[in-house]
Amino acid sequence: MNEPVRLQFDDFSIDDEIAALRAVSRRIGGIATFLGCVRDFSEGREVTQIGFDAHEVMALCELQTLRAQAIERFALIEARIVHRLGAVSAGENIVLIAAAAEHRAPALEACRWLIDELKARAPIWKKEITPDGDAWVAPHP
Repeated sequence: MNEPVRLQFDDFSIDDEIAALRAVSRRIGGIATFLGCVRDFSEGREVTQIGFDAHEVMALCELQTLRAQAIERFALIEARIVHRLGAVSAGENIVLIAAAAEHRAPALEACRWLIDELKARAPIWKKEITPDGDAWVAPHP
């Protein structure tokens, strides 16, 4: 199965990611997920795609650090982070965060913490592609 932390250009399977998470342990009692998708509208403009660019080595390292911190901080059994790069069309998946714990509360808390920290810390940039032109989006947690 794929690595638990990845940057990739192709889409991912949510079912495959959850199956990989569940395969780690039968102690898992709760799995929380966040799935980020491309909206077709932003700040009054139609959006056809978002282009994601990253400093890949630094971004992957930061995502691996976030995963390790979440596992320790929330006593998770496992966590997975998958983020796409390149052009992603409206309606498609961007990012998946999945956190597994013995109970739901730490899984839910970790999932929210992971996506918030990813947006604040990972060197991943996005550019909205619209019929009226492209525009880099300022980071916002």
